Amino acid sequence: MTDEDGYFGEAVAARYDESSAEMFAAEAVDPVVGFLAELAGDSGRALEFGVGTGRIALPLARRGVEVHGIELSRAMVRRLRDKPGGDAIGVSVGDFATAKVDGDFSVAYLVYNTIMNLTSQDAQVDCFRNAANHLGPGGCFVVEVAVPDLRRLPPGQNAVPFRVEEGRLGFDLYDVATQSMSSHHVRVVDGDATYLSVPFRYVWPAELDLMARLAGLRLRERWDGWSREPFTSESRQHVSVWEKPAD
Repeated sequence: MTDEDGYFGEAVAARYDESSAEMFAAEAVDPVVGFLAELAGDSGRALEFGVGTGRIALPLARRGVEVHGIELSRAMVRRLRDKPGGDAIGVSVGDFATAKVDGDFSVAYLVYNTIMNLTSQDAQVDCFRNAANHLGPGGCFVVEVAVPDLRRLPPGQNAVPFRVEEGRLGFDLYDVATQSMSSHHVRVVDGDATYLSVPFRYVWPAELDLMARLAGLRLRERWDGWSREPFTSESRQHVSVWEKPAD
């Protein structure tokens, strides 16, 4: 399967920003950019795994941070390049679990559940190792991801709806034996329906901590969100920061 034929090929890339419009709003973007810019520091470099169309990379670059991205989908990269400032973002086309970029970075990051696009535990472990290999001493790896929503599963069922509105339906299917899941999107426009299914692998915070330790990283902080709300047993997502030892 080529990137053009995959889950984030031309058909998805063409409407990605529109379909995720709420995630492009200033109230969603600004806290992320502020958080990452603080970690990058005045002269640090940032590496985004799964840079997509530049939702975070572009405003982070406007803050004066040098940003490089890794992205598998050439269609998404083309959308990034078409935007103002898009040519200033360096992009390496490849799998962010294994692709290499020259130089050290102050911060590497994955946002918006992108870690779950890696659909095996081995690939997720490789991703942490790849991040650690790109970080300079004292650098940080940041992941934003949902806490598995298994408590919402009714007994004997495996589906959890996440969007039910006119013209749009979305639900996740879980397999608790393998930690695999898939998100299903139905969109109806002028009576015509489109359907998209994307596979994921859900992952627990403690499991991510172990992956980090295997890569030589240590948990520095964990929050409910980018504004540093406390992470609790009721949190449905988390922003976690693992640090590479300074020595």
